[in-house]
Amino acid sequence: MRFRTRLRTHMAARDPWHSAQMHLRGAGIRLPERFGPALQDNVRELRAVYADCPDVIFRPFAVGGGTEAVLVYIDGLSDTEGLNENVLTPLMAGKSEEARAVKELVEKRLAVSGTKGAQGFAEAVGAIAEGNALLLIDRLEEGILLSVSKFEKRAIQEPSAESVVRGPREGFTETMKDNLSLLRRRIRSPLMKFQTLKIGRYTQTEVAVAYIQDLADPELIEEVKRRLARIDVDGVLDSGNIEEYIEDMSFSPFPQIVSTERPDVAASGLLEGRAVVLAEGSPFALIAPVTLFSLAQASEDYYERFMLGTMIRWMRIFLMAISLMLPSIYVALLAFHQEMIPTRLLISISASREQIPFPALVEALLMELTFEALREAGIRLPKQVGSAVSIVGALIIGDAAVSAGLVSPPMVMVVAFTGIASFTTGRYNVSGAFRILRFPLILLAGTLGLLGVLWGLILILIHLCTLRSFGVPYLSGLAPAMRGEWKDVLIRAPIWSLNRRPKLGDGPNPVRQPRGTKPGSSEGGG
Repeated sequence: MRFRTRLRTHMAARDPWHSAQMHLRGAGIRLPERFGPALQDNVRELRAVYADCPDVIFRPFAVGGGTEAVLVYIDGLSDTEGLNENVLTPLMAGKSEEARAVKELVEKRLAVSGTKGAQGFAEAVGAIAEGNALLLIDRLEEGILLSVSKFEKRAIQEPSAESVVRGPREGFTETMKDNLSLLRRRIRSPLMKFQTLKIGRYTQTEVAVAYIQDLADPELIEEVKRRLARIDVDGVLDSGNIEEYIEDMSFSPFPQIVSTERPDVAASGLLEGRAVVLAEGSPFALIAPVTLFSLAQASEDYYERFMLGTMIRWMRIFLMAISLMLPSIYVALLAFHQEMIPTRLLISISASREQIPFPALVEALLMELTFEALREAGIRLPKQVGSAVSIVGALIIGDAAVSAGLVSPPMVMVVAFTGIASFTTGRYNVSGAFRILRFPLILLAGTLGLLGVLWGLILILIHLCTLRSFGVPYLSGLAPAMRGEWKDVLIRAPIWSLNRRPKLGDGPNPVRQPRGTKPGSSEGGG
């Protein structure tokens, strides 16, 4: 499969540190390329960079009372106790050594997990920002980076937005190293690779692309890296910022990348030949490419028995359709097609709407906007009062609106059931797409009836057929039709029957498991 790109060659080969240097030059700071032999000159250049930065510590000391040295680190990002015990104390108590001998002492004898030489200022400044300490020694034309990063971080907890009845309870955190370790614990093969780069001129956010070398299409991985490399922005604060830069069609309401807090979901995507993007400071991993049917799946579908998983998947897809179409169909039937409603039901609905001053279209829009406002209020308010406000507010406003004769009880039921159906969607961003499209469908239903609803659905279907996620058709499995993938699209077939991976490109190893793994009696039964 060929992945199309609009990138220029020079953007793909751009030096990742080059963009980070531009804002320093704009501020009138020009760092020399390499360290000089004079310690005071090197310290002066660094102090110019970190002017008005009281959290950056310059700790001068003498090695054994002789050779001068300076330790540079950021208070709060580096382990100060470890620096005192494992760096300063041994060096200050040792013998006076020449610069080269001090370097050898640091690299081979200090109790520090990792040391590395830094030839230039740019490398040193980037390492200090990550929590490493920089050791500068007089008459040594290079710096020594000490891996002593230590900062406060959130513990690994169960994701609140992707809870399951059966399955792992671990979730990603805001720390890149912890997230990579969670993936490595699940996939222990050395063929799982991580390629990192930094994005953001000011934030210098570390971003990692994870994939399994034997499973992922090389063209897919190269396309992901090219799209990441072209991002040239002041800062990246969350993986959601990255998602908008690398998706295929920005103006589509449908997400073309999965975001998840669950390591098991990310590991499952890797085992299917997908790419996973992780960003420092974000607990959400991005998985690409995706299809509409993979967005309708939940991790719990594969942890329960296949019959229950299939039933829940069918119910989820049906409720997704209900959340999109139910209000518009109800408005169309009331406004244009009363003959399609059974007589007794029509009489009951007409009696309930006898005192309503608004047409069905206005009534539906009013209730939908009210429901969306309550949903948003429940999200933004503190947890202690958010759920109470959303539930009590819905009950009070709904009952008051019906009592005041502004809306009818059937409309309240339709909007309430639509809201419940939208909550069953496996992904929040998918439910957001249906919430957006629900309003134009209601407008079409109120002006053109079922014909307008049909036109709206046809336009949505055409859009889905033309949509791509990193070159993979959004309706892959059905359009184009691939019978081999129906076992994990229309149903959730038994695990032992899913012999091949999803068709996401030209992956080198499409076979997931050999045939003949169906369980049975050891005596030959089943």
